[in-house]
Amino acid sequence: MAETTRNSFEDITTRMDEIISAVRSKDTSLERSLDLFDEAISLGSHAVELVDSFDLSPSEAEQLEAASASDTPGREVSEPTVGDGAPDEAGADSSEHAD
Repeated sequence: MAETTRNSFEDITTRMDEIISAVRSKDTSLERSLDLFDEAISLGSHAVELVDSFDLSPSEAEQLEAASASDTPGREVSEPTVGDGAPDEAGADSSEHAD
């Protein structure tokens, strides 16, 4: 399999889109699909390396953190949880109704 150099995240995502289209095609053989899957794994690993090596400015980091906190409610670190001194009234009520 000839592997081309993918230097940017945009190159990687473009190639991944091409791979997805090819795999979805009814004309693509199982063997070719498996080769494309291997290429996609390699591209994904390279994309992770690019993301991990990318440095955000403090303001970009804050924006990213705020965006991911709003996308995943309940995963915020600042919310009180049982065991950190927060009252456990809801947990006590739910255990009474569980029986």
